[in-house]
Amino acid sequence: MTVHIDINCDLGESFGAYKLGNDEEVMKHITSANIACGFHAGDPKTMHTTIDLACRHDVAIGAHPGLQDLNGFGRREMKLTQREIYDLMVYQIGALQGFVKAAGATLHHVKPHGALYNMAAKDKRIAEAIALAVLAVAPEAILYGLSGSELVLAGKAQGLLTANEVFADRTYQPDLSLTPRAHPDAIIEDYDVVMMQVLGMVNDGVVPTGIQQETSIQADTICIHGDHEGARSLAKRMRTDLTLNGISVTKAGDFIHWTP
Repeated sequence: MTVHIDINCDLGESFGAYKLGNDEEVMKHITSANIACGFHAGDPKTMHTTIDLACRHDVAIGAHPGLQDLNGFGRREMKLTQREIYDLMVYQIGALQGFVKAAGATLHHVKPHGALYNMAAKDKRIAEAIALAVLAVAPEAILYGLSGSELVLAGKAQGLLTANEVFADRTYQPDLSLTPRAHPDAIIEDYDVVMMQVLGMVNDGVVPTGIQQETSIQADTICIHGDHEGARSLAKRMRTDLTLNGISVTKAGDFIHWTP
């Protein structure tokens, strides 16, 4: 039986005169793009350009809504009501949907960004607000969330298609939360260690969560961060090595379907 995996990356995060990442080069090696919708990063021109790039490279288009915090790049938590979270989700998804429709394309998925993503992974109230927003404006889209998180559970509870996301170069805690970025061991720098972790998650359904300890995990899509210089080479090497290991690298929508 063929094992399938999607490779996604956060893109479209430039703003005005400020350029972040190398979207055109990264886009050649991924299968799904999470495109910033203007609140934490991105702007109309960048959204338009990134969608055109995705269409050119046959990459699935996803909305990447975040908290309204350009200065903090959407990585600082905010105390918001369910209604406020619902509204910011609807607003940003709707903005990207306009450009998607203009391009004659389809919105493939929705993945919250940064602090909003992390908050939704643990907080049922926030997760439910996000799931309800996706259900309201993009019910055919796949909701991407941290593997086994409250966000994935909330999406399933609302009848949405969901994808369990794992991270190639981040370490995990025993509860499957990501090690906080401030921790010295949060990021895996050695590519061989990255690939060993990726193959373990994709093929064996386990991830290291401590010294001589592994925890079960489901992997539907692997995230690569596009806001650092090594994103292109990591995406290229990982896609090549996954393929060499007999794994089908393809859009999540190619293997995640509605079941009767």
